[in-house]
Amino acid sequence: MADEIAQPLPMPDLDIEDELPPPPQQARKFDRSIVEGPLARAVWKIAWPAVLTNLVSGLQGWVDQIMVGNLIGYQANAAIGAAFQIFLLVITFVGSIFIGMSVLVARFTGANDHEKVNRSVYQGFITAIFISLGILAPIGYFASPWLLSVIHAAPDVQVEALPFLRIMFTCSLGMLIYFMLSGSLRAAGDAKTPMVLGVVMTVLNLGFNIIFIRGLGPIPSFGTAGAAIGTCLASGLVGIYSLYKLYNGSWVVGFPKSGYAPDWKVIKKLFKFGLPAGIQGIAMNFGGVLMYGFMGGLAQGEATQAVYAVAYSQLFLLVTWSSNALMGASGAVTGQNIGAGHPDRAVRGVRTAAGFGIAGALFVGLFFFFMPRQLLAIFGMTDPTVVEIGVQLLRVLSVSGLFISTALAYTGGLQGSGDTKSPLFISIISQVVIPVGICAVISRVGTLQPLHIWLAILAGHVTRAVLSVSRFLQGRWRAIEVDIETTAA
Repeated sequence: MADEIAQPLPMPDLDIEDELPPPPQQARKFDRSIVEGPLARAVWKIAWPAVLTNLVSGLQGWVDQIMVGNLIGYQANAAIGAAFQIFLLVITFVGSIFIGMSVLVARFTGANDHEKVNRSVYQGFITAIFISLGILAPIGYFASPWLLSVIHAAPDVQVEALPFLRIMFTCSLGMLIYFMLSGSLRAAGDAKTPMVLGVVMTVLNLGFNIIFIRGLGPIPSFGTAGAAIGTCLASGLVGIYSLYKLYNGSWVVGFPKSGYAPDWKVIKKLFKFGLPAGIQGIAMNFGGVLMYGFMGGLAQGEATQAVYAVAYSQLFLLVTWSSNALMGASGAVTGQNIGAGHPDRAVRGVRTAAGFGIAGALFVGLFFFFMPRQLLAIFGMTDPTVVEIGVQLLRVLSVSGLFISTALAYTGGLQGSGDTKSPLFISIISQVVIPVGICAVISRVGTLQPLHIWLAILAGHVTRAVLSVSRFLQGRWRAIEVDIETTAA
């Protein structure tokens, strides 16, 4: 009996490679430290490349404003500021698809599901391309003159802003691809690749701007329009390279090897989670356009708009770009940890991201408060009236940055969990109703001044921080389900 038990059982003749399913090709590419390692390191791992990328990318706008401000005048500063406010309405709506895509990518990355990650990326890509090229770009091109008149841009400002705006509307495909790629890679835990691409795009943009704004050799000076040409050329080249890398599958996310037709079930999920974020962005930028209109109606309207274009739309980027990077990190950490079954860890991750944001805003705020004139002079702003208005704004923003950095970190937590509706309502209240309402009331009962507008912006940021923190701590996001069907393959 013992001999019979000791005999090995006969095994069928199996071809292991034919019978067993192949292992996932990208299984080792997902960074599991985000759901398993120290939280501060996980947040910082995603945040610091994004912060650096956004700060370096912000140099593009700085160079544009510095060059046109010194070569053309502050009217050109106001023109780029006005055109970019309008362009953001379009680019933000299209980018909402990428928010929905990032929600799916982060959740499926946490669950270690590569097939669903790649399907989400591809469906987000084709949807955004159709919307941007087929709908928003042509409408934006023909509506540009009317849009500039809505914000009360001065006639000489409109002359400079119109060609800039039309070029940005029609040639922004590369920029959209970069935004799509950056969001999906960060949601999957890879923030270094977008950083490298962002630095390359910035360097290319700097070179193209020098050539097309000033002119070089046989290339004439395009002035303000040259800034748009440089931006679109640089982002277009990076976009072409990114599509190649996504197709060959060498990054942590990529395009699927099959199933290139639109998948309406996935697209529906993208809109479900992304559309509220898109409407939120439109509402916020629409509020900015309305505020820009209040500025244009002031006795010193042109100078106020120029200050806003430089101090808020450029210098304040030192706070908002870094805070947006932390918002992305907060969303990725939240989504991945929920997908991995660690919601309490997600809460701690958001709190960590907010701490980083407050520290950065405090550091930048010291320069805004104590060195406002020196910062404005970099952009060629030396007119006494302009400088006086700019000093007021920068000192208000030195306080405002603390609240907006907190708000964005908790917004990232809400969006990463799949709750994209709450930030929408919070933004409408804090970025539209409150600041626009304050300015409207003051205009009706008294004389609106630049300082009143700056304080209204501060009131909106304080409100947004309070509402965002309160909503996240309620914890209702824990019950949100994020999933798509698995394909037959």
